Amino acid sequence: MTWASWTTRGVFSGRGGVLTDEVGVLTGDLTVHTTWADDTAQVTVQYTGAIDWFTMSGSPVPCSSEEDSRRLHDAAVHSVREGAAATVPRPPLRRPQRPAGSALE
Repeated sequence: MTWASWTTRGVFSGRGGVLTDEVGVLTGDLTVHTTWADDTAQVTVQYTGAIDWFTMSGSPVPCSSEEDSRRLHDAAVHSVREGAAATVPRPPLRRPQRPAGSALE
C-alpha cells in the first residue's frame, strides 16, 4: 500500500471559517492534515495544539496519485484561509494525454 500525509500548522481561517462534519464551523488558528492512501485523500482540521481532529466537510475525496493529493492539501489550506465555511475542494479531472504527433479530431 502506498500512502503519504501532509500537515500545515498555523493556518488562520478567513471569515466564516472551515466547515467540519462533526462540530460545524471552526475558526481561528487551525492545523490542516491530509492523508492519502488507496486512491483516497482524507482531510482533517484541528485547533492548532489541540488533541481532537475533525473531518473537513467534503472529505474523503477520490485522489489517484500522491502528487494530486499534495495539490489537494495545498488547495484545502487555501480554502481554509479564504474561509466562508470552507469545504474540501474537488480535484479537477485530468484529461487523457494525446500521443505526440496525433491529429486533433
